[in-house]
Amino acid sequence: MRWPRSKRATMRKRARGTAVFVVLAGLGAAGYAGWRFSAVQGAPMLPTAPVRKGDFLVTVRCRGELKARRTIQLTAPLNVPDLRIVWLAPSGATVQEGDPVVRFDPSGATQQLAEQQAALRQAQAAQKQAESDALLKAEEDRRAVEDAAYAVDKAKIEVSKAEIVSKLKGEESAVDLSLAEQKLAVERAKLNFDTASSEAKIASLKRQRDKAAADVALASQRVERMELHAPMTGMINYLQNFSQGWMNAKPFKVGDQVWPGIVLAEIPDLKTLEIEGKIEEIDRGQMQVGQQVRVRIDSLPESTFPGKIVQLSPLTEMGWEWPPTRTFRGFAVLEKEDRRLRPGMNGRMDVVLRRIPNALSVPSKSIFTRDGQAVVYVPVGGDYKAVNVEVEARSSDETAIRGIREGALVTLVEPEKKL
Repeated sequence: MRWPRSKRATMRKRARGTAVFVVLAGLGAAGYAGWRFSAVQGAPMLPTAPVRKGDFLVTVRCRGELKARRTIQLTAPLNVPDLRIVWLAPSGATVQEGDPVVRFDPSGATQQLAEQQAALRQAQAAQKQAESDALLKAEEDRRAVEDAAYAVDKAKIEVSKAEIVSKLKGEESAVDLSLAEQKLAVERAKLNFDTASSEAKIASLKRQRDKAAADVALASQRVERMELHAPMTGMINYLQNFSQGWMNAKPFKVGDQVWPGIVLAEIPDLKTLEIEGKIEEIDRGQMQVGQQVRVRIDSLPESTFPGKIVQLSPLTEMGWEWPPTRTFRGFAVLEKEDRRLRPGMNGRMDVVLRRIPNALSVPSKSIFTRDGQAVVYVPVGGDYKAVNVEVEARSSDETAIRGIREGALVTLVEPEKKL
C-alpha cells in the first residue's frame, strides 16, 4: 500500500524525532552513570588507613645520637721528635686487636739509634781499657810494695848484727832500716791511691756506659713506637688536625707532622653503643630507668632496634639554639649488636611508657576535631561520614580510640580540606 506523500513526510519526521530522543536519552543515561560511578569511586581517592586492633604502646619520642660508652684513644708517642705519618689504616675500617694502625717515618729515630749504639760501644771499650790499666797499675804497685817490704826485712837483719859489728856499721844499718820502712809506707800509700783512682775512673766510665745504654734503650723504644697498634677490636676513627687552625681542620692524613702526645684517633667499642637523646621537660616526669625503648636510625629506616633506658640526667641543660631551650639527657643501651651501626648516627628513640592490650588504633593524622569532638572520616557510598570517637591514649604516630569497629577505613586527610 502506498501512503500519500504528506503522510510519508510526517512519518519520517516522527522517526527522526524518535531517533534523536533515543540518542539524547542514551547520552543522559551514560552521563548519569558516569556521575554515579565517579561519586562512588570518590571515596577511595583520599588516602585511607584501616583501624587496627592489638597492643597499643604509649610512647614518648625524642631525637638522639649514637655514642659508644667505651672508647680507647690512640696518641702519638711521647719524647719522640720529628713525627711524620707515612701510613694510616683506612678510616672507618674495622681493625682487630694488635693490627697496625699508624706508622711514622722511622729514618730519624733509626739514625739516632745507630749513633747511640756507637756511643755505647765506645763507652764499653773505654771501660774495659780503664779496667785493664787499673789491673796493670795495681800489679806494679803491689810488686813495689813487696820489694819495699823485702828491703825492710833485709834492713832488720842488718840491724840485728849491731852487737857483733862495729858501732858505725850498726848505725848505718839502722838508717837503712828507717829508709826502707819509709819507702814501704810510700809504696803502700801509692797502692791505695792508685787503687782508689782506678776505681773512681772505672765508676765514671760505668756511668757513661749506663747512660749510653739508657740512650740506646730510649732510641730503640722510639723506633718501636714508630708503629701504633690497635689496643682492641673496633672501628678506627681519625680525629681533626688543628695544626692549620680551626677553620682548616681536617682529619689526620699521610704526610702530616704531629707533635708527641697528641690524640690521633679513637676506636669505639661497638658492643657498648648507646643512644643519647634530648628529653623535653614535659616528658621527663613520665620516664624512668629501665623503661623499654625502640630506636630507629635515620639511615636505616627499615630497622627497629630494641633497648632500655639506663641513665637519666637529674638536671636540665641549656641548648645552643635560639630561642634557648632546656632539655634533659637520657641514655639507652641497645639490646643487640648490629654491624651496621656506627657512632655519630642520628635517629630517634620511642620510650614505651605503658601498654594497652587489645586497643583499637589509627594513625594520629586521621583524628580531626569537629564541634569540639574528636572524629574520624569513613567512606560511605560516594561520600564521607564523620564518626565521633573517644581518644584513649596518644603516641608519637598513632592514637588509641573507641567508638569504631576494627578494620574500618579512615581517611588521613579531612575531606573538606582536600585540594
